Amino acid sequence: MRGPNVMLGYLLADAPGVLQPPRDGWYDTGDIVSFAPDGFVTIQGRAKRFAKIAGEMVSLAAVEVLASEAAPECEHAVLAVSDDRKVERLILISEGAPPTRDAVSAAARKAGMSELSVPKDMRAVDSLPRLATGKVDYAALSRWIEQGV
Repeated sequence: MRGPNVMLGYLLADAPGVLQPPRDGWYDTGDIVSFAPDGFVTIQGRAKRFAKIAGEMVSLAAVEVLASEAAPECEHAVLAVSDDRKVERLILISEGAPPTRDAVSAAARKAGMSELSVPKDMRAVDSLPRLATGKVDYAALSRWIEQGV
């Protein structure tokens, strides 16, 4: 059924004014989802929130889950930043005391995740920057890290 708020396709620069339906019926939103047997879709994370570490793709959202399992009393955010060796490294920023590396490592082992998912750099802040929606403002957090927070 098509209602008044149904998106019918994309208007792209290569064909101005021509409505182009999404490939295979799916829109490229950048969301990573799982499908439940009853048909519900759950957003698991964002495709752009990955780091490449030692040749492996590491989900930043999954690392945040590990941190939450290790220290559920805090909210956590993970960023991937370039370092001097031109590779990415993970930084865990926690509201309050961050979990220990051993606790995050144990959570990773329990989840069957690689040790590459365990940040070596863990920092505490009084509060994480937020968007108007209440979600973590990762762009602001990146600026904080650039400024040495």
